[in-house]
Amino acid sequence: MTDDLPADRAAGDGEPADGPPPPGPAPDGPAPAVGRGGRRRDQAIALGWLVAIWLLLWGDLSWGNLLAGIVVGAAVLLFFPLPPVTFGGRLRPGPLLVLAVTFAGELVSASLHVAAVALRPGYRPRGAIIAVPLRVRTDLNLALTAEVISLVPGTLILEVDRDHGVLYVHVLDVRGPEDLTGSRERVLAVERRIVRAVGSRAEVRQLELEPVDRRNHQ
Repeated sequence: MTDDLPADRAAGDGEPADGPPPPGPAPDGPAPAVGRGGRRRDQAIALGWLVAIWLLLWGDLSWGNLLAGIVVGAAVLLFFPLPPVTFGGRLRPGPLLVLAVTFAGELVSASLHVAAVALRPGYRPRGAIIAVPLRVRTDLNLALTAEVISLVPGTLILEVDRDHGVLYVHVLDVRGPEDLTGSRERVLAVERRIVRAVGSRAEVRQLELEPVDRRNHQ
């Protein structure tokens, strides 16, 4: 398999050939401050996840492992504090269901496609790396979109440009420019479903914008 770098990113170079993407639309405003109660709630949720991961790693649910997980999780939060991530969106059951059902369908379809490529005698698929500027550039949206894309067989996130909100995605079985365009549209469709499911009203409105850097990458 060979990787074909598109014109917007030269081979062996960490930035696109034309330089970093131009800045997109300015954010709506500074993130809302997180109160003391909100920080404690977020820390409690993070501690719960760390304890759950600890128990899964050990594979044994016992009081000793539970206590050890709480101690280790508290130490991680104390000595390696993470910057607060605010959530200004809202959960929408309908779009959440659409996101889940669509993801399941894409998972099955992509798995069958990758299996067919792998089993085709004498066929050598070509890969490519594409740059996809997102329209909503919050840390949460970048993380969720990157995770969903990476879970689908045949696509993998190689790099995330947090400053410019760009995902660099490796795609499998590229036969022509139309495949590159289709892959970009699929990534943007995933972002659209995620924002509609958990984003704020301002972020949903932002989906209708057509940023300059997206047009430059098509």
